[in-house]
Amino acid sequence: MTKKVLLLPGDGIGPEIVAEAEKVLKALNASEGLGLELSTANVGGAAIDASGVPLPDDTLAAAKAADAILLGAVGGPKWDTIDMAIRPEKGLLGLRSGLQLFGNLRPAILYPQLAGASTLKPEVVSGLDILIVRELTGGIYFGQPRGIRTLENGERQGYNTYVYSESEIRRIAKVAFEAAQKRNGKLCSVDKANVLEVTVLWREILDDMAKDYPEVELSHMYVDNAAMQLVKAPKQFDVMVTGNMFGDILSDAAAMLTGSIGMLPSASLDADGKGMYEPCHGSAPDIAGQGIANPLATILSAAMMLRYSLGLTDAADKIEKAVSAVLDQGLRTPDIYSEGTQKVGTAEMGDAVVAALNS
Repeated sequence: MTKKVLLLPGDGIGPEIVAEAEKVLKALNASEGLGLELSTANVGGAAIDASGVPLPDDTLAAAKAADAILLGAVGGPKWDTIDMAIRPEKGLLGLRSGLQLFGNLRPAILYPQLAGASTLKPEVVSGLDILIVRELTGGIYFGQPRGIRTLENGERQGYNTYVYSESEIRRIAKVAFEAAQKRNGKLCSVDKANVLEVTVLWREILDDMAKDYPEVELSHMYVDNAAMQLVKAPKQFDVMVTGNMFGDILSDAAAMLTGSIGMLPSASLDADGKGMYEPCHGSAPDIAGQGIANPLATILSAAMMLRYSLGLTDAADKIEKAVSAVLDQGLRTPDIYSEGTQKVGTAEMGDAVVAALNS
């Protein structure tokens, strides 16, 4: 049975890293007969340059028709001065809302081979395995009203609205509780209930739902403390669940515990498990075109795609084992390089993963 996969390379290093994930998917498709049908479309700045908008209608239609989507990255200084309404990031937000991808899964896993690459002491981060579940289509990023207005006294004022409905909170909490059931049975909900009424409601709903998951130990933590605890004692966490803005910040902090944000994949899922998969890092325009970007987060995102949306668990396992094998060989892109290892470029790393798959 054919499985349609849409590739959205995007901007900056996006085309380079997606090309390496495509190599891996094609190699597996050939050797395992996965039935993958790959196609490509524009999004973000690339789409603006080609058609004037960050999310063309044909890209959104192709995304809706696909069984899964693999995204590189969007954005860059080239488009920073254009109207906010049509900046590259609006293409990403449009995909999330248009496909109803409300559940973002961001694993922060430290490969043992990279324990020395973290800026924290090895004893603090060795064995790290956290899953951050971030609500992705609500909160302050989507709340209305929003904008910049001029007050009666002539002063300009920017404003945004932070809002969550009960149904939005319940559906992301369900994802988090079920994830905790499959892991170590610990769920930490992150909020700011001492200041924000939105998160008072968030906490009340999580407490109510906990009754249906007696095997999961639920705790609550204010976001400022959670940020501190991620640096102080990150291994206390198993699954963390939080809203859009807090999750955006905390997941990037957790990413750096692993040595490089270039190692971390993510999944954004709808209610039926269809998803868009992307590395946690951005478009890194400062290194775009130099062939030094780390493609492993994108390759691991492809593995998540095979597992969560396409039901190809064995193929996903093979990719993850191949990545581990390449790290065992001592191959490193510049972001994870250390003395005694071998520095390689983007394409070389992708080729090494393909070779490990075929060995």
